[in-house]
Amino acid sequence: QEKLVESGGGAVQAGGSLKLSCAAAGARSSISTVGWFRQAPGKEREFVASIRTDSIKTYSDSVKGRLSISQDNARTTVYLQMNSLKPADTAMYYCGSARQWLGGTRATDFRNFYLWGQGTQVTVSS
Repeated sequence: QEKLVESGGGAVQAGGSLKLSCAAAGARSSISTVGWFRQAPGKEREFVASIRTDSIKTYSDSVKGRLSISQDNARTTVYLQMNSLKPADTAMYYCGSARQWLGGTRATDFRNFYLWGQGTQVTVSS
């Protein structure tokens, strides 16, 4: 059974760092793109970053230069290194997977991702 499990969330002060992990289990070979999205209370799910198995990365303009997405050599875990965190980064962070290589605007649309983890909470205080 395919499954994604996020971890690494927590509470930090503004300017701090966190590293989120998204571990894939089950039919890992069917995953071509993994994306990180976030959702704050009362807001829509927002694209953060994505990475393909060919290592092509896409970032939201709001996180460029502060957040970095990467994956391990086995392509089983995707990481989101979050630096210089701001209160505006406070949200539940979800990873999602897609069977196709997604790039450009397609990578930013959560409807193109079919499998989701349970989420990990990130809280940044000022």
